[in-house]
Amino acid sequence: MTNEKMEQRLAAALEKTAPDDAHGVLSRCEERKGTVINMTTKKAAKRRWTSLIAACLAVALLGGGGVFYQRANAVASVVSLDVNPSIELKVNRSEKVLSCTPLNEDAKSILADMGNGADLKGAKLDVAVNAIVGSLVRNGYLSSISSAIMISVEDKDTSRAEKLQRELTSAVDGVLQTSAAKAAVLTQTLTQDAGREQQARENNISTGKAALVNRVLAINSTLKFDELAALSVEELKDLAEAGAPAMPIGKAAAAYAAEQYAGTAALDSVTAEVDPELDEYLAYYEVELHTAWGEFEYLVDAYTGKVISGQKDLPSTVSARNDAVKPSQPVSPPAQSSQPVQPSGSADIGHAKAKSIALNHAGVSESKAYDMDIELDDEDGMFIYEVEFKSGGMEYSYEINAATGAILWCEVEMDD
Repeated sequence: MTNEKMEQRLAAALEKTAPDDAHGVLSRCEERKGTVINMTTKKAAKRRWTSLIAACLAVALLGGGGVFYQRANAVASVVSLDVNPSIELKVNRSEKVLSCTPLNEDAKSILADMGNGADLKGAKLDVAVNAIVGSLVRNGYLSSISSAIMISVEDKDTSRAEKLQRELTSAVDGVLQTSAAKAAVLTQTLTQDAGREQQARENNISTGKAALVNRVLAINSTLKFDELAALSVEELKDLAEAGAPAMPIGKAAAAYAAEQYAGTAALDSVTAEVDPELDEYLAYYEVELHTAWGEFEYLVDAYTGKVISGQKDLPSTVSARNDAVKPSQPVSPPAQSSQPVQPSGSADIGHAKAKSIALNHAGVSESKAYDMDIELDDEDGMFIYEVEFKSGGMEYSYEINAATGAILWCEVEMDD
C-alpha cells in the first residue's frame, strides 16, 4: 500500500474520531517510511492449503477419469460369429464394440465394406452383428436350408453371457427372417480357457469354433484338431450329430471330385455350390455345378470322395446328345385315358428315348434302375415326359421336353 493511499484512509478514519490529530499522525507515519511490515504469514498458509486442496481435487478427478476410461475400454465379453467365415468381436460392459477381427480369409471378404471390421468399432453390439449377418446373407453363406451360423459368447459373468446370447439370437433370427435365409442358428456360452484360446490362435479360428471342434474330438479322439478346424460350422454340427465316424473330405474336395467326374475342372466358367449332408445314413455332399449347358447335380460320398450320382463327362455327353436328339417322325403315344393325346403332326421323342435321356444324365445303367415310371403330361401347352426311377438308394425325378428331349428339371434325393 502506498503512502498516498494510507494517508487517504487514515484521514477518512480520523474525521470520525476525536481529537483531531491528523497532522500528528501523518507526521508519525512519515517517520516509518521505508519500514517493511511482514504481513504474509497467514496469507501464505492459506494459499498453501488452497494449493493442496486443488491438487487433491485434480488427483481425484484424474483418478476418476482414469477409472472411467479403463472401464470403457476393458473387454467384458468376447462374441464370435462362425459359419465358415470366423469373426470375433470384443465388447465392453456397455455392449459397445471395442474391436472386430476377421480370423480367416473368408471373414475378410465379409468385412471388406466395413473397413475390415474397423468401421464397427464404437457401434452397439446388436448393430454390428446385424451388419455382419447381413453381409453373410448377401454373400450366400446362409442361403441353404442346412447351413448354420454359430453365436458364441465368452464372459466371466455367466448371467451376462446368457443375456447377450439371448439378445443376439433374437437379433440374428430377425435378420434371417427378413432376408428369407434358411440357416439354423446355434448358440453357446463359454468361460475363459487358456488352452482353448491357444488352439484358436494356432488355427486362425474363434474360441467358439474351437469349442465345437473339441466337442467332435470328445466323440472321436482319433480325428485331428487342425483338419476339423478347416470344416464349416455346418459340417461340424452334422458330424457331431452323426457320431463323428470318420474325417469327411470337406466341401472343396467334394466340389473338385464332382468337377473331375463331370469333366469341367479345367473350365473357368463353372461354379459350384456344395451342401453337406453328413448326418444322413449315407453321408454325402450335394454339389450343384453351374455350367454353360445348365445346372447339374452330383452326390459325392462324404468320406471316400466317390461320385454317387451325376452326369459324367459333360462336354462330350452334351455335345453327343445335341447331335442325337432331333425331331423324329410323328409318333402317337399309347392310347391311355390317363395321358393327354398330342395333336396330330407334333414331334415326340417317345417313352424309350425319354427313359434313355434320364438314365444317361443320371449316370445309371438300365439294369440297375428299378421302380421306373414314365408319363406324358401337358404343362402350359408343352408336352413333357415325367420320368422317375430309383437306383443305389437314390430316387431320381426328371421332366423332359417331349419334342426336343431337353431336360427341363431334375431332382436327386435319398430314397427314404
